[in-house]
Amino acid sequence: MENFPKCGGANGSIRFAPEINHGANAGLAGGVSLLQPIKDDCPEVSWADLMQMGSALAVELMGGPKIPMRYGRVDVSAPEECAKEGNLPGARAPFHTAEASAAEHLRFIFHRMGLTDQDIVALSGAHSVGRVHASRSGAQDPGKESTKYTANEDGSMGTTKGGQSWTAKWLTFSNDYFVDVKAKADADLLVLPTDAALFEDEGFKPFAEKYAASQDAFFTDYAAAHAKLSELGAKFDGEVAL
Repeated sequence: MENFPKCGGANGSIRFAPEINHGANAGLAGGVSLLQPIKDDCPEVSWADLMQMGSALAVELMGGPKIPMRYGRVDVSAPEECAKEGNLPGARAPFHTAEASAAEHLRFIFHRMGLTDQDIVALSGAHSVGRVHASRSGAQDPGKESTKYTANEDGSMGTTKGGQSWTAKWLTFSNDYFVDVKAKADADLLVLPTDAALFEDEGFKPFAEKYAASQDAFFTDYAAAHAKLSELGAKFDGEVAL
């Protein structure tokens, strides 16, 4: 892999400071700590593979598509091998990379990674799950402290209350993100400028409309884009496909 590991990507570097402390990674230290016992039990599995396996299984277990994965990623070994801060997108202007519009910003960030407009829109659909919390998403776009969809704890699902979600069923992976962003009909659901751009930009719009109309189409394209993303910046030592 050329430029490994400084190009960043799927190399396990997020377990190190300073990367875990980057603004766009706020709150992810908790996720890394949840994986630590699994890593301890399976030391032969790289951090990079473990994180990518977790992402694919999470999508599938929440009702999303099965994502084709190959394993054998090599981990970085020291904090000095972490990528610089600023490689991830912001959600609203002023953007740290100085683009004038949300669509231009998304393209600048993701096209340089080799992702297409279709990949950008499909991957955005992952916001069908999850919530925005000020303490876990950085200070730029904290969203509402609580909504009618996030007001209660759910002990059976291990969720706490609070935050603002993009969809009403924010523990289910579906095409609801596209349906709800297109409608903009519920003030309790989050629509950031980078979300709205998917239906406003002429390059993104055909894909966003396609996914709002068909969950099957979204799942097919999302699975391919997720698999592609999971290999960016990765160096493989041997390979196992699942």
